[in-house]
Amino acid sequence: MPDLSATALLLCDLQNDFLHPNGAYGRAGLGNPDIAAVVPRVAPLAAAVRQAGGWIVSTHFTLVPGRGGEPFISPHLKQLRPFLAKGDFAPGSWGQALVDTLPPADMAVEKVNFSAFYMSRLEWVLARAGIRRLLVSGIVTNGGVASTVRDAHVREFDITVLSDGCAAFSPEVHHIAIEALRPVARIATVAQTISDIQG
Repeated sequence: MPDLSATALLLCDLQNDFLHPNGAYGRAGLGNPDIAAVVPRVAPLAAAVRQAGGWIVSTHFTLVPGRGGEPFISPHLKQLRPFLAKGDFAPGSWGQALVDTLPPADMAVEKVNFSAFYMSRLEWVLARAGIRRLLVSGIVTNGGVASTVRDAHVREFDITVLSDGCAAFSPEVHHIAIEALRPVARIATVAQTISDIQG
């Protein structure tokens, strides 16, 4: 089994408010079977990464509360997701947390926009942990995943995007996003990656 001490499984935004039926998106009727399938598919990989000495790092989309607890929501997001309200994706809340069907992350990083590198401590904690290789999973492929992968590329990380460990709101959009990432990342399935780890 290879040494994964410099490798992290990066779980992008696999949070209750996105995925759980009682989360913000679930309550708004925006559940999606492709997105829901990501978590059980990735769970065995998370276990394999941890067993091989790798890291699990989760990113958490966050709506920062302002005065009276009302969240700061960018105009484009407010237009796209008008149902978002006070308490959704709030720091430290159940909704903001990683889904409990995945192993707890070794490090968790709040993010406020598509890329997990934008105005966050992600680059700092990865450097402190000695992580140079990222296995990227999460939602949505064309949003947070793609933005984070491209920002990781310009920072010269070795990146593998898990083609079936990510999802979007439509299979077509997911496929287009995965193909567009081929110039900046290796593309592999979860099963292939587990096989590589287990030798």
